[in-house]
Amino acid sequence: MVGIVDPAADALWDAVSTEVTKEGVEEKQPHTDEEWLAARGHAVALANAGRLLAAGSRPVTHGGKQVEDAHVEGVLRASEVERSISEGGNGFRLRAVELQEAAGRALAAIDRRNPAQLLAAGAAIDQACERCHQAYWYPNAKEPAAKWPAPLTAASLP
Repeated sequence: MVGIVDPAADALWDAVSTEVTKEGVEEKQPHTDEEWLAARGHAVALANAGRLLAAGSRPVTHGGKQVEDAHVEGVLRASEVERSISEGGNGFRLRAVELQEAAGRALAAIDRRNPAQLLAAGAAIDQACERCHQAYWYPNAKEPAAKWPAPLTAASLP
């Protein structure tokens, strides 16, 4: 995750964005051949990482290290993640294939040089990552409390 998945996913998410500031709206997307080629490299790396994860028999961490955020309530230890993966049947492999397919969508969008499709593929990558993390990394994490007031309803109006 740390060496391939995180950097590749972050680079794809950062490749296309919209930022609204006081000065206006700034659209970010690849423009040059080099920028598109760099994005393509990240999509290929992410798809290949999905293949490696789907193949199985990969340690969760190396050298006895703990998973990131192991100190946070609800986050499993590396040994617990490995046990969950091994006892979970085909679930982890399916999550890895989902990541691989989402990365394939990013690759197709890049090959078409279509920023809107790349943005949608980025959302699919995020969903694939989050589904796997919720199942295997932090399945017991508490949902954060809502930061916004409850939505208005007809009954709540004066």
